[in-house]
Amino acid sequence: MIIYNAKIYTMNDNDDIIENGYVEYNNGKIVSVGINSPDNGDKLIDAKGSSLYPGFIDAHTHLGLFSSGVGIEGEDFNEDSDPITPQLNAIDGINPMDSAFEDARNAGVTTVAVSPGSSNAICGSICAVKTKGKRIDKMSLGMVGMKISLGENPKMTYIDKDSSPVTRMAIAAIIREALSKAQRYMEDKETGEETPEFDAKCEALIPLLKREVKAHFHCHRSDDIFTAIRIAKEFNLEYVLVHCTEGHLIADELKEENATAVIGPIICDKSKPELANLTPANSSILNLSGVEVSICTDYSEVPIQYLPLSAGIAIKNGLDFYEALKAVTRTPAIQLGLFDRVGSIEDGKDADFVMFGSNPFEVMSSPEMVVINGEKI
Repeated sequence: MIIYNAKIYTMNDNDDIIENGYVEYNNGKIVSVGINSPDNGDKLIDAKGSSLYPGFIDAHTHLGLFSSGVGIEGEDFNEDSDPITPQLNAIDGINPMDSAFEDARNAGVTTVAVSPGSSNAICGSICAVKTKGKRIDKMSLGMVGMKISLGENPKMTYIDKDSSPVTRMAIAAIIREALSKAQRYMEDKETGEETPEFDAKCEALIPLLKREVKAHFHCHRSDDIFTAIRIAKEFNLEYVLVHCTEGHLIADELKEENATAVIGPIICDKSKPELANLTPANSSILNLSGVEVSICTDYSEVPIQYLPLSAGIAIKNGLDFYEALKAVTRTPAIQLGLFDRVGSIEDGKDADFVMFGSNPFEVMSSPEMVVINGEKI
């Protein structure tokens, strides 16, 4: 199959934009990308000058862990029976039949990271999935991170239960305790001198300690952001700052740390104390300071189909158009460790595309075409 006569935003390492190009794909993969159109049979789609982008990516959602319109029976993202639950895996709670998946793909959102909720200090494994499919095992791109939460959410969850942690100090302390225990467990397994008794929590933290996946730190306030960085340094973790609401107040410090952030939700109000300094200019200020940012919906906080609109609001508040495009394609793919498969239009990558005849981030715009794994939706 070939899409031709398209303006192609490749989002590759060279930031190539092909004014009149084509993309050939087969068996769910991109075969070639080039200028003009090859004479190659009858399986052709004329883009008629529309713009072709990589499928949009949301790096932080609870998609499928919260069933639309169901209530408590469909809320599966907060296992708040224990503040340390790294052994939980989001894939075991995702319902791909939920209508939000259709909303996502109809908006051009082709890949999402699905995270356990933020009630616990350590919440569990984050799973990246495509938004098309019936069986989550076939939609999954694998474990891409470990969710760790700081600040108000775990604090208020356990203060209501009259158990620890109820302060930011305690939250940080139990995270350190869990990571230290897992570190010793891993070292005992590797030395082989004394095989430790199986520990599901420690096992789940080994990929994080080995830097095979990143710590996704839920953090809004600047002090929580710095606590995340402090813990990451202590345990040599790769990390991403999720929400990073007060990032705009400390942009110079985050640049100095070479930090990377997932910003959002943008379309929301200041619904709790730690959102007091929320601003839709956050992503722009961070980007201009040299901090890599992606944009998320934090679904179900914001409907998943409003990821492009969230980017549009960031543009309205100072973010460059191309940087906003990076924030929903290339950058989240890199943050999730998936840039070898998604996030750009290049040979060998998954055939995930979204095509617009107008600005994709305008409120009145809808995709003309969405392709996921080579299948036109």
